[in-house]
Amino acid sequence: MKKRLHMLWIPLAVMTAVSLAAAVFFYLEQSYIASAAAAMVIISAAVLCVMTAVIDRNVTRYVTGIDRDILKTSREEFYDYPEPIVIADSDKTIIWYNRCFERDIFGDDRVYGINLSELVGSNITKIYSDGGATVKILDHYYRVTAEEGSSGLSIVSFIDISSHIALEQEYKASRKTVMIIAVDNYEEVLQNSKESDKAGFRVQIEKLFERFIENTNGILHKLSNDRFYCIIEERHLAPIIERRFDILDEARSISLGERSKVTLSIGVGRGAKTLAESETFARQALDMCLGRGGDQAAVKTQNGFEFFGGVSKGIEKSAKVRTRVIATALRELALNSGNIYIMGHRLADFDCLGASVGLCGALRSLGKNACCVLDLDKNLSKSLIAYVNERCGRDYFKSVAEARLEFTSRDLLIICDTHNPDMLDSKELYESAEQVVVIDHHRKMVNYIDNAVVFFHEPFASSACEMVTELIQYFGDDCRISVAEAEALLSGIMLDTKNFVMRAGARTFEAAAFLKKLGADTVAVKRLFADSLETYREKSVLIQSAKLFHGCAIAATDSNAPELRLAAPQAADELLGIVGVKASFVIYRLDGLCFISARSMDSFNVQLIMEAIGGGGHQTMAGAQLDISVEEAVEKVKGAIEDFLIKS
Repeated sequence: MKKRLHMLWIPLAVMTAVSLAAAVFFYLEQSYIASAAAAMVIISAAVLCVMTAVIDRNVTRYVTGIDRDILKTSREEFYDYPEPIVIADSDKTIIWYNRCFERDIFGDDRVYGINLSELVGSNITKIYSDGGATVKILDHYYRVTAEEGSSGLSIVSFIDISSHIALEQEYKASRKTVMIIAVDNYEEVLQNSKESDKAGFRVQIEKLFERFIENTNGILHKLSNDRFYCIIEERHLAPIIERRFDILDEARSISLGERSKVTLSIGVGRGAKTLAESETFARQALDMCLGRGGDQAAVKTQNGFEFFGGVSKGIEKSAKVRTRVIATALRELALNSGNIYIMGHRLADFDCLGASVGLCGALRSLGKNACCVLDLDKNLSKSLIAYVNERCGRDYFKSVAEARLEFTSRDLLIICDTHNPDMLDSKELYESAEQVVVIDHHRKMVNYIDNAVVFFHEPFASSACEMVTELIQYFGDDCRISVAEAEALLSGIMLDTKNFVMRAGARTFEAAAFLKKLGADTVAVKRLFADSLETYREKSVLIQSAKLFHGCAIAATDSNAPELRLAAPQAADELLGIVGVKASFVIYRLDGLCFISARSMDSFNVQLIMEAIGGGGHQTMAGAQLDISVEEAVEKVKGAIEDFLIKS
């Protein structure tokens, strides 16, 4: 086709040559003709410029008219074809289109000479595939397919699928989702209230839910005073998610007198194939909310969970009925099992090991052969291990290797202070156990142990030691623990509450009082927390390295001293005492991993920040272990802090 374009210059060249020849002839005959020849040359040049401009402007249409690669019959058939069609050359430039394209897509010739990519965008490669590509042009959607011939020309067809797209969008927008809404602290708020106050409180709750649903075409069903079912379409659910479930904030404005404010837990089953599956998803999401302390919404899809809210602390339950039921079930299960192995998370601290020691002593008093399993070299409780060995004998602890050799199918495995299988001292021991019990107080993570015979999870509890202390009280009168075991339990409570300052509820003090009655000595427990001079130095260096970032103190060190395991969490606690610090993050690298200790006060949720980078924990105390450098960890923490502040 380019050759034909070049042929257009031939008549122009002939015209110019003729003009020059005429000028020479007249020059020989008449002397004054030189000026006339010059004029002829100028005229020829002008004609050449005019024709060039005309050709450049209409070159594509001119070429189309003379292009013999497109047969006349084919052009007629394509021109009257009922679907839009264009023809493009080897450079993907449009050189022809039919009547339907002109009528339905473009009503003038502005499409001539443009590249196909200006019509189909980045789908230029996809349209040449078997299925073509879906392209939006103006207000319509088209299925665009292209076929390239041997001459280099491409035939591109446009099939209008706007009605199919609209139907698909309507189908997605009208899909039903089940939402379960639970009032976290309904009984606690109404406790000892007047009947008239209770009636007014119920009306406020129901009006809140009615306002929540009134702008949708969904339905609301009251299952009980503190639980509601809602079925809502996707078109109305999406804006609720975009507003990050602002009903959670509205609920906190409802209170009864001076009592605690109302908090909600919302489970959403999104993207399910059926309503029954959506309800199952919603139940799982609600369980996750309650396991994380309530006052939040969880959206469960086939790919996982997405959480919203979670700015309030867990609501402490005053009733201990569930604890008594769990204690009865655990006692029966233990008595009918073989040996009992009690294991916690990696780098066991006083709460993890104290709960294991207390539970081990209680089960031994019932006549069972029980022991604590941990890594005797890598832990944060060496002073407590030495204390228990001195006061109770050296048969309380077994290494992971010993436990794996001795463990049988009849044995019972009890996991304390974690519910994440990836955090265990020995994941292999857990996977070999047929009977598993979990006792934990950390907020529920997506990756949790889901095959436990007994799953005792109380996110409002201060510590695992508090939970074990309450269980021991319901094991029966024949259950006794020694003073050293009571002190081990008390050390865990004191560690996680920062000496009864953080997360200490009424039941925390009741548990401590019970241990005190058993003879636990607070002075002896305090000695267990004594630091070495090296640990104190490392802690001081960390505090000095802290820098403020959006109200958060971030401290990092390149030191690999083993004392950092103890110094880092202590430094994180002390950084909270600085004016203006809402949260603290201490980062160090040891044994090939980067460790992060996070602490906060009030409503700054470090659990969400740690979860964003692969960790977890509590609202005010969390952590993470990452296989990256300290510098990369600092940047990850900063990014997670910024995302948290934007979302909140």
